[in-house]
Amino acid sequence: MKALKASLFGLGASMALAFCACSGSQEAANLTVSGLNPEKFDTVINEKPVKLYTLVNENGVEACITNFGARLVSLMVPDRDGKLTDVVLGYDNIAQYADAENFGSDFGASIGRYANRIKNGQFCIGDSTIQLPQNNFGHCLHGGPTGWQYQIFDAEQIDSTTLKLTLVSPDGDNNFPGEVKATVTYTLTSDNAIDIKMEAETDQPTIVNMTNHSYFNLNGDPTQPAMDMELYINADKFTPADSTFMPTGEICEVAGTPMDFRTAHAIQDSLRMDFEQVKFGNGFDHNWILNTYKDGKGDDTQVAASLYSPKTGILLEAFTNEPGMQVYTGNFQGINGEQDKVRKGGVKYPQRPSVCLESQKYPNSPNHPEWPSPFLNPGEKYYSHLVFKFSVK
Repeated sequence: MKALKASLFGLGASMALAFCACSGSQEAANLTVSGLNPEKFDTVINEKPVKLYTLVNENGVEACITNFGARLVSLMVPDRDGKLTDVVLGYDNIAQYADAENFGSDFGASIGRYANRIKNGQFCIGDSTIQLPQNNFGHCLHGGPTGWQYQIFDAEQIDSTTLKLTLVSPDGDNNFPGEVKATVTYTLTSDNAIDIKMEAETDQPTIVNMTNHSYFNLNGDPTQPAMDMELYINADKFTPADSTFMPTGEICEVAGTPMDFRTAHAIQDSLRMDFEQVKFGNGFDHNWILNTYKDGKGDDTQVAASLYSPKTGILLEAFTNEPGMQVYTGNFQGINGEQDKVRKGGVKYPQRPSVCLESQKYPNSPNHPEWPSPFLNPGEKYYSHLVFKFSVK
């Protein structure tokens, strides 16, 4: 057994990883349908076991998940010819996921305690001003440098299609108040959907905003840019952002702008337009205000967004009860040193090889009381529902 140490961003914290040495026979262990070797995820981090869990439905669709960050590692769905295709990006071993200093990413992760950005890392609860870590252009991003994507969840495999992951986030975790017990339940349904239920309770007033951060490439070839995928967003409005990706507080109409995806079309067609918001984000990294959310309630039976690959025929439809959808087009993948990193399957990613569809409260919502609230009080239950359903056309 050998030990590795991986320091996490910003806080000077470190994690000791103990990896089991694999013999030749172990290397030949049964691989998942996606080609992953579970042995490469079998380790101990902070004295907690980490493993790879596999869900398979009656159609042979397979989802592989690790309890490190409650991450979706691979998702095999059929293309128009019936060929199973891995549609999410990531790594094929726990060492790269856990080495935040050199490889760290939010690939497939369950983000918390607060997904997206909080301006200057500050918000108020009552008369108290909470100062969070500032890990992105002076703002707090994805719960801080040691957010839940770098924590080990307790895992319970309910059956062949359901995995329940639980995390207790202590009071003061990245300076967020209150002890929060959170659960993420992945279910692989009979109609080829990955159903994600995110729940939380707290013992003190706090904020919670969770999402799944999978990077989708439906083309079957992550070595190539994926902006020919066709995007649909069921939204008439969006929240414009400044050059630090922070919403300005305005709410604008999508009509007449590259932000209008009410009719599905290739993402690259909108990226070519001369528009300040696209320039600020080096592409899209914005929150859309979903039409599926009305009168304080989201309708998770209506399509909130979709992606389609003309190359493979794979269609992804996203359903959620949340008010917003952050769409990120992989703008910083494949540049600034990222192009040299070897990913799952031994490939290197180019710029914009994927799209994230992150259902959530709007960024910086704690500082906008007029927006749907992320505040959670004792006795209340946080519930966020996100479904990625796959079919072909």
